[in-house]
Amino acid sequence: MASSVDFGDIQGIIRFGHLHMTEACYFLVRVRSAAAARAWLGSAPVTAAVKLAKRPSRALQIAFTRPGLEALGVPAGVIRGFSAEFIAGMAADENRSRRLGDVDRNSPSTWGWGRGDRLPHAVVMVFADEGGLDSWKVSVRGPLWKDAFEEITCLATSDMKGREHFGFIDGISQPWIDWDQTRTAPINGYQRTYGNLACLGEFLLGYQNEYGRYTDRPLIDPQEPGSSELPFAEDQPEKRDLGRNGTYLVMRQLAQDVRGFWQFLDRATNSNPVERNKLGSSMVGRMVSDGSPLVPLSPAAIPGIANGTGTPPNRFTYDSDVEGIGCPYGAHIRRANPRTADIPGDPKGLISTLVHTLGFGNRNLRDDLIASARFHRILRRGREYGPRLTSEEALGPAPQSDPERGLHFVAINGSIQRQFEFIQNAWIMRTKFNGLTEESDPLLGNRAALRGCPFTDTFSIPQRDTVPRRIMDLPQFVRVRGGAYFFLPGIRALRYLGGLV
Repeated sequence: MASSVDFGDIQGIIRFGHLHMTEACYFLVRVRSAAAARAWLGSAPVTAAVKLAKRPSRALQIAFTRPGLEALGVPAGVIRGFSAEFIAGMAADENRSRRLGDVDRNSPSTWGWGRGDRLPHAVVMVFADEGGLDSWKVSVRGPLWKDAFEEITCLATSDMKGREHFGFIDGISQPWIDWDQTRTAPINGYQRTYGNLACLGEFLLGYQNEYGRYTDRPLIDPQEPGSSELPFAEDQPEKRDLGRNGTYLVMRQLAQDVRGFWQFLDRATNSNPVERNKLGSSMVGRMVSDGSPLVPLSPAAIPGIANGTGTPPNRFTYDSDVEGIGCPYGAHIRRANPRTADIPGDPKGLISTLVHTLGFGNRNLRDDLIASARFHRILRRGREYGPRLTSEEALGPAPQSDPERGLHFVAINGSIQRQFEFIQNAWIMRTKFNGLTEESDPLLGNRAALRGCPFTDTFSIPQRDTVPRRIMDLPQFVRVRGGAYFFLPGIRALRYLGGLV
């Protein structure tokens, strides 16, 4: 039987996101003194996921890279319990970089942080109500800060009022977390329809995930020093669980070429403002005006969406648009979450299920029989940075000094490999996604040539009863400036880390 969730042991960003706090920054730091860092950690007012009578006006969260845990003195045997991709790191090798699309202009060799002596040991995330950030930053640093940490940089953020820099409403599509643990994953069967409700273990370690299993994480013998701070493991009650109520946090700094995006759309549509917005909406998959998807909303029959747990612009699937006429197959939102069930076509009965499982009888030959969306969701908690630039301003000449704009992408997931890395590799960067050729994500694609696919800079828009319209020579609109994989511990795990000697 699943135990109840201890919200006091969970960092608040997982549950809340802190969007009401419009000011934020991210300190990327390296441990200067392990003893001072542990002392600072022991006194840090880290924000828990407990609902309060009065909404808080500031928050503090912290996460560590593998080298950061080592710098604090976490034993090597404990480190080995973390996932292989976390241990290796985001910029660990050329193969991982290639899979993530971090090549050419995205190569880690060009990053401002995330590799070598610019790889942070920790990210300290600071949030505050308007006007409160500066004083909160001073308080967070405190007297121990300089002895404890060397600052690599402090990443500033912007309040874009719910829109990202290309001008589209952001954060609409988020999974709904089963905090009450009422969801039973169909372990020995199939989920026949897409739903937005996801098992708690998809986003929090120490709980059952969509496979009905517990993701590997460090489990510690109760006799080990300091382990009494940790909760017992639900699946192995004889062990203490360092991972429980923690998760993995993926962070990437993505610079957006806002001028390049809108000027390309303008050229491609002969400066027709209506067609310009229409093409941009096709590339994103949502209307630039209000975020509405380019497919009909489905107010019923979508678990976790129709019951009020999803915002109205999120209540849809692509079942009514199998030909991609409304929302193109390669549109950004269709790549980021194809909204597929375990078996396409919602077959009825054993024989029909078997036929569809074998790849027959599907209405859409592009259906992916492997990548059910429920196994590859992420919780996004990022923030924009840089000044706002409207589409009209972007069409004008750039000033001599044009500030960089972009997104500090932050994803929360229980499995970096199965969630973030799968989405990035198989759906965002892959040119064969959904039966396509010669195109990657129209927003995030790096346009780099691949073996067997020398061109990756097109975007196709299906047309009814005729060949698709092909948009050629897409530039690269987004560039990776830095990134790292972090472990976001539970509150009790933070006390364990602060008590190491």
